[in-house]
Amino acid sequence: MTRAGRPTVTRLAALLAGAALLAACASEEPTAAPSTSPSASSDVPSATAEPSQTATDEATDEATDEATDDATDDATPEPTQEPTGVPDPPAHPGPPAVVGTITTGLTAPWGLDFFPNGDAIVTERDTARVLRLVGRRHRPVELGTIAAAAPTGGTAENGLLGVALSPDFAADRTAYFYVTTTTDNRVVRATVDDGALGRTKPVLTGIPRGFTHDGGRLAFGPDGYLYVSTGESGEPALAQDRASLGGKILRITTDGDPAPGNPFDSPVWSYGHRNVQGLAFDDAGRLWASEFGQDAFDELNLVRKDRNYGWPQVEGTGGGDGLTDPQQTWDPDTASPSGLAYWDGDLWMASLKGQRLWRIDLDGARAVEPTAFFVGEYGRMRTVAVAPDGSLWVTTSNRDGRGSPAAADDRILRVLP
Repeated sequence: MTRAGRPTVTRLAALLAGAALLAACASEEPTAAPSTSPSASSDVPSATAEPSQTATDEATDEATDEATDDATDDATPEPTQEPTGVPDPPAHPGPPAVVGTITTGLTAPWGLDFFPNGDAIVTERDTARVLRLVGRRHRPVELGTIAAAAPTGGTAENGLLGVALSPDFAADRTAYFYVTTTTDNRVVRATVDDGALGRTKPVLTGIPRGFTHDGGRLAFGPDGYLYVSTGESGEPALAQDRASLGGKILRITTDGDPAPGNPFDSPVWSYGHRNVQGLAFDDAGRLWASEFGQDAFDELNLVRKDRNYGWPQVEGTGGGDGLTDPQQTWDPDTASPSGLAYWDGDLWMASLKGQRLWRIDLDGARAVEPTAFFVGEYGRMRTVAVAPDGSLWVTTSNRDGRGSPAAADDRILRVLP
């Protein structure tokens, strides 16, 4: 039985699909709770598969919004009315389990999305390759490379980053990419047809590039516009400069113009961000973002139009008037969050330095009860996405210059939530 308003794919159906691929065996491992959460996380069991070890301690790569559920602005769908009483907690029939490996032998996979037929598109940060994982066996086929990409390599964070397929892909065959060039970060688009990637065309240029703090996540919202996360490229003041595209969440049309209803007559939707690498919309149309802190607090933010999320004036909570606090914060040792996905009442957040997958329950417009899984078992986790069958695909990032890869790395794991 699914909860009201949630997707109709059931856990039972996902379990049956997973059993047809590979059985999983469960183990238990305790984990630390986030440092300043509205409610503490308890230690939880996790599932096992071939672990990958990470010995290198990443220098952290990289404001609590209103607890009440305000209606979202006129440019985004109106959220559902939240109950005024104390809600029942989300029902979790059990811990998530890794039930298989989608593919192995990748090199720092970063972006991940799904074609209408269930195939996946994957980007590799340092090779600039675009792959299609084909059929039930997820056979990797190279669609091409993004020639404009100029990754620094090593421990740098730039290169070929996010990917998002057009909501009208069946008609327009278009994919969007976030790319670091020699001069900037930019959004480009290309057609994907006849098993090959077409020539790229610029959509939005002039996003500041850096050795680190390049942002890079793309997500189409329920309003049909493209949301883009950017970093401040190692120059913190850019996050507060509304004339700069750095340290922002942007909202644009598919031609790169500011989307109707944007607050500043520019692509900028929100500002005061350090380095956002995760974007996810819940089933009420609310936008959530995971963000790297500096030394003290990584963040999960509920993103609203024209809000200032505080960086560099503040890291974590306590920003004061005019600044919006995060919904949850973590010690960077347990997080350094990258990808973010929403499924059936929960957010799922992949962590790099923290080497774990976080589940964060949602109570309307509040993020509560973070719980960690798979702590240290697979190394660095970069991206999490919901597959068409309701499972989660989670990419490792052990070949990004900051991990100690196992022979099969990098991998995409299949997780039953």
